[in-house]
Parts: sequence; structure tokens; C-alpha cells
Amino acid sequence: MPTRPRAPLTAPSAAGTALAVLVAALLAALLPAPAAHAASRVVAGGRLDWGIKSSFQSYVTGPIAKGSYSLTGGAATVGASSFRFPSASGTYDGSTGAFRAGFAGGVRFVGHKSPGGGYQLDLTLSRPTVRIAGSTGTLYVDVVSKAKGTGTVTTSPQVPFAALSLSGIDMRGAGERVVLNNLPATLTAQGAKSFAGYYTAGTPLDPVSLSADVRPEAKPTTAAPAPTPAESRQAKRSPDHAIATGVVDWGVRRTFREYVTGDIARGGWKLTDGAQDGGALFRFGSGTGAYDRGELTAAFEGTVRFTGAHGLDLKLGGVRVTVRDGEGTLFADVAGASLTASQVPLVTFAAKDFTAHDGLAKITEAPAALTARGAKAFGGMYPAGTAMDPVSLAVALTDGVRLPALPDLGSTATPTPAASAPAASASAAAVSATPVAAAGDDDGVPLLPLALVAAGVLAATALGAAILRGRRRPHPAADAPADDGAPPP
Repeated sequence: MPTRPRAPLTAPSAAGTALAVLVAALLAALLPAPAAHAASRVVAGGRLDWGIKSSFQSYVTGPIAKGSYSLTGGAATVGASSFRFPSASGTYDGSTGAFRAGFAGGVRFVGHKSPGGGYQLDLTLSRPTVRIAGSTGTLYVDVVSKAKGTGTVTTSPQVPFAALSLSGIDMRGAGERVVLNNLPATLTAQGAKSFAGYYTAGTPLDPVSLSADVRPEAKPTTAAPAPTPAESRQAKRSPDHAIATGVVDWGVRRTFREYVTGDIARGGWKLTDGAQDGGALFRFGSGTGAYDRGELTAAFEGTVRFTGAHGLDLKLGGVRVTVRDGEGTLFADVAGASLTASQVPLVTFAAKDFTAHDGLAKITEAPAALTARGAKAFGGMYPAGTAMDPVSLAVALTDGVRLPALPDLGSTATPTPAASAPAASASAAAVSATPVAAAGDDDGVPLLPLALVAAGVLAATALGAAILRGRRRPHPAADAPADDGAPPP
């Protein structure tokens, strides 16, 4: 009986060819694209939540130090013992995971008041910056500290204050947001020195959480033809110098917000008409008006209403801002128990450098003072001249100019828990189970094309997810000692 001749042993079989094709497809799917995402993207907007060290806070405000803390630069309190630092800015490279983001605001601790005035304990930490390269991260802060015993004051910019643990975290991604939650933080040798010697190097600090918005990479575009003279004349601003749009950011006053939500008023606030909540401030947008060589008259949309016990009910809306001769005034329609009136001048602020650059005129965190009419709007709670929250203002003079990002959207940096979302795949479950750089879609294409992953890879990923779940870190408060290094008197 004739038999079909066997193929030579050196020739690849059809199954081997198919396997080689499958392996090549897997490698192409799983390996990061080399040059397409090499350029860093801009981080603009977000916040960092950090309590420094909760036992230190308790010590400062407790019966021994009898001190307090104060916040500056837009920082706010979050929960019982954490501080929020807004206005993230920096860079992010999704192909390598390299990340740098600086945040605004600061916190000053004082305690042990001296008989002759001043404080023996005086420590200010501000402008936290997170830098991540590979699997290592560092938290830098500006430090102003007074040494124990000698009282020598030292000012140190951007001290590498804490080492951040990124174990099991893949910082690479192509999304528009980086979210990192509860990163363990350990005091460095430089941090211990700047901490005025209250703690030694290696001391655990409160964990760090952050959320940063990443601007999408610019898409390549073909050069547009040069406009004709007629088109150029049409593109110029109208004679009345009308602005294209604008926003004003103002938190009213931090202590007022804390009073509203505190144990006395037990209230809150509600935003309507397009106002946005930035956690430490409110944004009033859709600005309309006119700008001319540093002078502005503009109206903004949005309303905030504060309500609470003991008759607290104050509504501020119809925000308008004027800038004249280097000084700005913020007006609002006020409806409250002490005053109901239109266009009340609430605060004045410095506006000396309000020159437009590249179609954008802006003022960032200008100190603001309460007016006499503003004091009446608050029912005499604050006298005229009281320092209110700073005012930030930005107006675009032409269409297409990007306004500054809202420093902080929402009230928490924690993403939606994985349990609330349907489980799409084993790989997606592994990503949700650990704190990671949020990896969204790039032009609708998933970061990992899961359809190409073979059954063996799915099994390995499921095993990895189980390992990661087993390694999930306990909550910092769960295993902390009762007194983990509170400083001595």
C-alpha cells in the first residue's frame, strides 16, 4: 500500500508555524511600544493627600505641646487627620513610567509656646513633589524647621523627605490620569534631619495618596495654509476686546468651610449653575466680558450655597470680577440672613501683573481681603480686612487657548473600587486589586489587547492576581502601635 512520504525533520510543521505566529503575536501585544509614547506628557491638575504623621499631629495639638497647625497656599484638611495639597503640575512618560508632580500648599505646626513669645516647636512643610523612576519613589518637600534645644531656624528647599514604596506597581500606561493610593512612606536621613530630630531615619510616616490629570499627547497635524489678509483681519479680537472664556477659583475661606461642616453647624454646601468643587476651592466658569491691557470686567457662572444649623444659609452666585489699576475686586449676588443684595463687593485682591501671554491672562492665588460689605454678608463673623482664601483668575482672549486645569476635582483620591465594576478579565482584576497608575484607553485601543492572550497567559495572570491579592497591604491604622514614636516634650 502506498504511503504518503513524511516531511523532512528540518522542515517546520504547520502546528509549529502556527505556534510561532501565536508567540510572535503575544510578544507584540505584551511588549510596550518603543518610540510611539517616548515623549513625556504634561501633568496639569490633581491633588496629593498626606497626613505627614498622625501621631505627630496628635502630639502637637495634645496636652503636652498645646499647639496647633495652620494651612497655606490652598491646602485643605481631608477627613480627620489628612491634608490635601492641590494644583498638580509636572510630567509623565507612560512608556517608562517616569513621573514627576509638584503640588501647592503647606502646613505649619507650632507647639510648646515659650514664655517670652514664639514656639519651641515650629515646623513648616510645603510644596510636596513626588518623583518616580522605575520601582522607586521619593517625596520632596520645602522645610522650615526650628532645631530642638538651640532654636536655630533652617530653611531647606525640596528635601528628599520620604521614600515611597511602589512594590508591585506598574507605572506604565496610556491613560489620562495617574492614581496612586496609600503608598507606604518612610522617613529618610535628610527628612529626619529636617524634621528637627523628632524622629529617626526609617520611621514610618503616614501613607501618601495622589491623583494627577495627564494631558493627552498632541496628535500630529498637517500644517494649515497661511491665512489670507481678509481672514487675518477677521481672526483679530473685536474692538471691544471681548474675552473668549474664563474662570475664577476661590475657596471663600478655609475656616468658614470647616465651620460649615464641623460639629457646630453640621452642614454642607451645594453647587449649581455650573460651579465646580475643587475640594479646597470652588470654580466659577464660562466667563464673559472684556479685557484690555491688564484691565478686566467679566462675569462668571455658578452658585454655591452654604447651609447648616443655627440658621446658617448663605448663597453666593452671579460672580463678577473687575481689575483696575493693579487691584481686583470679586463681586457676588448674596442671599443670606444678614444681607440679600446684588453685586456685593466681597473681597479685593492684588492684580499687579495681569498681562496676557500667548492669549491667556491669569493671576494665581492672589491674597484676598474681606471688604466692609463682605463682612456684612457673613453676618459679622469676620471683620473687614480679614484674610480670605486667595483668588485665582484666568481669561482666554481667543478661542482655542487652554485654561488652567481645576486643581482638584472631587473629594477623594480613591478610585472606584474594583468590586463595583464588572470583571472584564483576569488581567483587569489584577490591575484593580492593587494601586496602579491608571491606564485608560489611547484612542479607544486597550493598553493590552487581551484577545491575543492565550490560555496559558490567562492562567499566569490569574495566578499573579491571586499573589497580588495575598500581598495587599493592611490599612496603616490597623497595625500601627499605640504610640509609634511621638516626639518627647
